Amino acid sequence: MIHQNSSASSLSCTCPECKNQVSLARYPNIVPGMVIECDRCGMTLLVKAIENNAIQTEIVDEGK
Repeated sequence: MIHQNSSASSLSCTCPECKNQVSLARYPNIVPGMVIECDRCGMTLLVKAIENNAIQTEIVDEGK
């Protein structure tokens, strides 16, 4: 499987738990399989796919 690095500046991600936009500033090169964190609610999210500049995630931890 080929992974393409994607610039965080052109991507958007909505937290499936709190429904807020996730700040991607800490993640300059996001790829599927990467773990990110919602800066609002603290949920740990696994990047499942990147389609049409939208990041699809799944909750992997209940946060802090």
